[in-house]
Amino acid sequence: MVVKFKVFRFNGDTDVLPYYKEYKLEVSKEDVVLDVLNRIKWEFSGSLSYRRSCRHGICGSCAVKVNNKGVLACKERIYDLIDVFGKEMTIDPLSKERAVKDLIIDKKDFWDKYDEVQPYLEAEVEEYPTKENIVSQKEAGQLLDADYCIQCGACYYSCPSVEVNSDYLGPAALAKAYRFNSDVRDDAKLERLETVNEIGSGIWDCVKCFECAEVCPKEVNPIEKITKLHLQTFEEGVADNNVATRHAVGFKHSIQKHGLLDEGGLVLYSEGPLGMAKHIPAAIGMLKNGKIPMPWQLPKSEKLDEIKKLVKISSTAKF
Repeated sequence: MVVKFKVFRFNGDTDVLPYYKEYKLEVSKEDVVLDVLNRIKWEFSGSLSYRRSCRHGICGSCAVKVNNKGVLACKERIYDLIDVFGKEMTIDPLSKERAVKDLIIDKKDFWDKYDEVQPYLEAEVEEYPTKENIVSQKEAGQLLDADYCIQCGACYYSCPSVEVNSDYLGPAALAKAYRFNSDVRDDAKLERLETVNEIGSGIWDCVKCFECAEVCPKEVNPIEKITKLHLQTFEEGVADNNVATRHAVGFKHSIQKHGLLDEGGLVLYSEGPLGMAKHIPAAIGMLKNGKIPMPWQLPKSEKLDEIKKLVKISSTAKF
């Protein structure tokens, strides 16, 4: 099958602006994105630059975007992408504004934020141990596969919160924070929670778009880990009484009371009467279009008693 590829080209030393160059290649069912990049470099343009190393989905260095979807080039099959996008594909670096040479980007911002969460085990260990520090299968399972992260950056550079907020730590760093916070051998849990609990940069600035879960090549599901960190801040008494934490608590109260989300009540609970006032123009528009009911019109879910039981048995922290 012949497929047309538009590849992002840019040389920071010589080019003022980036541009795209088109290549038509015949691809087979076995070809992955990295095969295409290799063939373009070997057969058409030897100057094409991109990162690659292990070719086994372990090092994370070959991550790029295809039609704006973050992928691991050595793992993503072209035929699978054809099923989604058709026979024309655009290959971009993970971040165009950070491009240094073609598909190679400067990941300094990624690694700086990664370092902020203390991405290593903090523990007092004997210099000359006489026995192994055994971790049970159940304790290892608490990591929820967060240790599978290969720091490819696909989730980070696909995150809309990172796009609009340069201070946000991002899903990769937060997933790594959870990985060590859930390790029974670690002693820095509270320190990490203090870091990720910061408004403007931490877990409360995740917008729950699930983009990180969609693009992760190792199925780490970073948003699950961010949600677990929310819970840990309550369990460890680190959560502050602010609009972000009240928003989380308000969700629980709303579901417990109605069996569904009372959006108006949630805003009032989270931001108070004065904070709610700024949302009045939007609320009026939503009311006119039937997007939200009046408080006295809010229905209750069927089997509300069962929902209340589920909320009660699933609540593991005191809000």
